[in-house]
Amino acid sequence: MIIDTDVLIWYMRGNEKARETIYERIPFDISVVTYMEIVQGMRNKEELKILLKYLKKRGVRIIQTDEQISIRAMFLVEDYSLSHSMELADALIAGTVLENQEELLTGNGERYRYIPNLQIEEFRP
Repeated sequence: MIIDTDVLIWYMRGNEKARETIYERIPFDISVVTYMEIVQGMRNKEELKILLKYLKKRGVRIIQTDEQISIRAMFLVEDYSLSHSMELADALIAGTVLENQEELLTGNGERYRYIPNLQIEEFRP
């Protein structure tokens, strides 16, 4: 299971349903894109230290973008940026999920629904 950025943000904001949903899926993976999006939202270094400690304690694997993920994302952008306004981050996350043959837990299913063979579990806060 790969967890999308929005679900982790709900968790960090104290949403109980997000907490329960995430805890049911430990250990889980995240894309390096999700990691970077979360870090960009940090207010200070202390929050970053807390995040890193949490990820390590829960055994979260941060999946790096490699050549195969980049290629998948490139084709997704080619296929869907004009028709569905696919954004770079979403293409990289979807490419990560597809390349790792995982399921994506996301609250933004509409961003991914049209991608063939992408397995999605929708989260509703």
